[in-house]
Amino acid sequence: MLGLVGNICLAFLFFPVTRGSSVLRLIGLTSESSIKYHIWLGHTVMTLFTAHGLCYIIFWAATHQSSELLTWDEIGVSNVAGELALLSGLAMWATSFPHIRQKIFELFFYTHHLYVLFIVFFMLHVGISYSCIMLPGFYLFLIDRYLRFLQSQQRVRLVAARLLPCEAVELNFSKASGLNYTPTSTLFINVPSISKLQWHPFTITSNSNTDPEKVSVVIKSEGSWSSTLYCKLSSPSLIEHLEVSIEGPYGPTSTNFLRHDMLVMVSGGSGITPFISIIRELLFRANRMSSKTPRVLLVSAFKKSLDVAMLDLLLPVSGTTSDISQLQLQIEVYVTRETEPTRENQKLLRTIWFNFKPNTLDVPVSAILGPNSWLWLGTIMSSSFVIFLLIIGILTRYYIQPIDHNTNMIYSYSARSALNMLLMCVSISMPATAAFLWNKKQATKEMRQIQNTAAPTPTTSPGSWFYNADRELEAFPHQSFVEATKVHYGERPNLRRIISECAGSSVGVLVSGPRKMRQEVAAICSSGLADNLHFESISFNW
Repeated sequence: MLGLVGNICLAFLFFPVTRGSSVLRLIGLTSESSIKYHIWLGHTVMTLFTAHGLCYIIFWAATHQSSELLTWDEIGVSNVAGELALLSGLAMWATSFPHIRQKIFELFFYTHHLYVLFIVFFMLHVGISYSCIMLPGFYLFLIDRYLRFLQSQQRVRLVAARLLPCEAVELNFSKASGLNYTPTSTLFINVPSISKLQWHPFTITSNSNTDPEKVSVVIKSEGSWSSTLYCKLSSPSLIEHLEVSIEGPYGPTSTNFLRHDMLVMVSGGSGITPFISIIRELLFRANRMSSKTPRVLLVSAFKKSLDVAMLDLLLPVSGTTSDISQLQLQIEVYVTRETEPTRENQKLLRTIWFNFKPNTLDVPVSAILGPNSWLWLGTIMSSSFVIFLLIIGILTRYYIQPIDHNTNMIYSYSARSALNMLLMCVSISMPATAAFLWNKKQATKEMRQIQNTAAPTPTTSPGSWFYNADRELEAFPHQSFVEATKVHYGERPNLRRIISECAGSSVGVLVSGPRKMRQEVAAICSSGLADNLHFESISFNW
């Protein structure tokens, strides 16, 4: 019974980590926001399976059947396969606890790839019949994982990189015109010259409306991987090309921040990144759609005045023609560890352009299944399952049945499970590869058209609008931002006072930053300060 209940929990384990899942979209969730359910289910599954295994070990020891530990029966349950599956699961479980995951993330990351062995030996242990309980979720995960693998094998076209004096870099990629994404979406990035195995998620700072040709992410130099990337880009030697692979973008199907009369955005450090795309979206709606947009108060806290350069990312690298005065925007900046600006603040932004000699093999960032991804995904799911049923039916009728004679007592259970796993992979790969190649062909045609009509590459590097009044872009939008910004040195934001002053209308409070800041804002909003406060914590990756 412990094993059966664990199998039922296992049926839901893979839904939250299926990044491109249509199921999550239907209920308004993303993989990132539902990862907590995967964690809860993982702990539950391993607790049940561990108890299941220990009960059998104790029973065999008490009844002098210890030899059962080493049996792999051709017919029925294979004990050795179950033990190998349990050991793989225990290794993943042991490294997934918060203390280990946060301190030694790479150990957690690489150990979690043991899920392949876990699933293989699990299906060999229980047989294909009992595996069907968890098959739907795992089947969707397999489709998603294979599509992500195909997308990750491409190299995307990196157009420019903006180097900020606070040791952060904004990467700008060429984007297919059919790719649309919502604010706060996430992109997974791999740079093979740094590590071929490491994939890192980053919040997209661009907006598909205001940046129709580019996708941008911000990477802060903190860990070894990001520090290596920053050093590589900031080196004096000229970099003509940088190979980058991506997965995504992934994000919410819609955002509801427009329903409020006012938005209070509270950010700490690099937590400002998800708000950049939101502000650009509001700018677009205020200028192009002539729709009512909420008033915006952006409260940003930074440790050093050098980090204030992050505000430069509020506008895209190519400038903007939007009238910023159409958006009621106020920016309050708090520099907590310095009492006055330092000379380092006068450092200007440096932009590196990579499209002098574009690689013909690089492709623009696009949805892996094109603009009609829902239709393609549904086609892959249905056709692959039909192919799987047809192949397994033919194999059973003309290969297994003549041997087993419908007794289920002759043909090996393990061999049957292995055949089903192999045919499942083949059935998924056939339509998924065909759909991917078709959409890749369409994206290649679009890329050639872009290259034929591409505008000349700028040769200048715009500076900081915040500290440099002579920036080589449109003066009015940047001047409007400067006028809307007030910097406070040597103090922390009084969040309770700031939020209470905004009460009186429908207020959406969005927070993105360290856990302590998120908890403080959540406590303020839930303290009964006002009845019209709507709190939301936004996760970010930088």
